[in-house]
Amino acid sequence: MFADPPKLQKALADAGHGSRREIEDWIAAGRVNVNGEPAHIGQRVGPDDKVRLNGKLVQLKFSSRLPRVLMYHKPEGEIVSRDDPDGRPSVFGKLPRLRSGRWIAIGRLDFNSCGLLLFTNDGGLANRMMHPRYEIEREYAVRVLGVATPEMIDQLRNGVQLEDGPAHFTRLLESGGEGANHWYRVALSEGRNREVRRMFEAVGLTVSRLMRVRYGPVDLPPRLKRGQTLDLTPDQVQLLVKLLPPDKRQYGSSVTSHDGGDSDYDESLDFGDASDFAEE
Repeated sequence: MFADPPKLQKALADAGHGSRREIEDWIAAGRVNVNGEPAHIGQRVGPDDKVRLNGKLVQLKFSSRLPRVLMYHKPEGEIVSRDDPDGRPSVFGKLPRLRSGRWIAIGRLDFNSCGLLLFTNDGGLANRMMHPRYEIEREYAVRVLGVATPEMIDQLRNGVQLEDGPAHFTRLLESGGEGANHWYRVALSEGRNREVRRMFEAVGLTVSRLMRVRYGPVDLPPRLKRGQTLDLTPDQVQLLVKLLPPDKRQYGSSVTSHDGGDSDYDESLDFGDASDFAEE
């Protein structure tokens, strides 16, 4: 089925068992075996191989079956991490249980931000949705203290300088407001740490509330209340499939990067656990 079987660490990551970096450590520590033999990093596996993690047989994904994708309406006061030294509530405590694997967060939201979060059981899809090279657009409703002048709006549209490089909104629309508070709808095609807040701060405005309302082709539905989850329909998942290059629209362990090689973007991510990667 596959021209080149996937590497073991990629297959396990795509099945939701951890990040590639974690799994490479597990392989090196002897916690993974294939067909009864100790595994090695870079080993390739196929549907007929029996892979065990900590002695337990794991199910890898070698079919073209659509992944599961879940919407979650995150309230303020929850962290997008499984482990938090301060013991703050985690979004992962609100998600339905999976029979195997684990939920992978597609992007992050800051502790004080709210709105749409997407989760999937497919590491390849998560990697594709987050990778900066694909420029998947995110849209936010933002409330600020004060009013953005025409000059400020021009700056935000054309580009402001942040400590990690220039940034600009692909779209910025006024959405009304009363008194000291004014609302704006903004969109950008990357997800740097606290980027929306920092952009407004760069022109002298303070964000008092931030809500993600769209991620790529997926909108936050009005009926999805805070703290609730909702599975995407097969048609909605197919929209995400279309974000992939045409010759790479298989899921599970067959997902690779646009250049035909294994994507290295998730090497720096601990899917679902990195509390310091709070995009907004």
